[in-house]
Amino acid sequence: MTVESAREPVPACTAFEGARRIASGPLAEVALAAKRAVERGAGVLVFDDATSLPIELDLRGSEAEVLARLSPPAEPEAPRGPGRPKLGVVAREVTLLPRHWDWLAGQPGGASVTLRRLVEEVRRAGEGRDRLRQAQEAAYRFMAAMAGDRPGFEEAARALFAPDRDRFAALTEAWPADIRDHARRLAAAAFDAPHSA
Repeated sequence: MTVESAREPVPACTAFEGARRIASGPLAEVALAAKRAVERGAGVLVFDDATSLPIELDLRGSEAEVLARLSPPAEPEAPRGPGRPKLGVVAREVTLLPRHWDWLAGQPGGASVTLRRLVEEVRRAGEGRDRLRQAQEAAYRFMAAMAGDRPGFEEAARALFAPDRDRFAALTEAWPADIRDHARRLAAAAFDAPHSA
């Protein structure tokens, strides 16, 4: 038994009623399914599929009211004063040693251009590692929430971080089908990511 390597498009979120997956897809659809389950007296957990962080939903009121709360009101654009046009640049404080400032001052384009270039180079160099770490964290977060007390959880977590696809599949086989399948789908992203040291 192996974990699927082909990845399907990841829905926005997934809701579970106990060990049963009740909805997966756009937040609005999942929120309505969660509301119906809660109205039946069920406990529901909703997870963001990219991070596996829980999504807190205010399910009070009518379905229309629930949906209205999902969309935050648009903030009016603040009037701009004189100066540079808005380029999406965010000013923040950076603390460096004097020798770093001296080096940056001597670079073509100045400190800001050089720092942006350096950040982009490091970001590109670490993309594979970052994707692997984020996928492992998302899978682990879901597993801890939904299968933390299941047999084989600790060993499955070790297999996830190893990464050992076949061992992970074997250790999760006895879990409830919906939890197992969702954990495997999340873990597939970790197993498929480049495994650089």
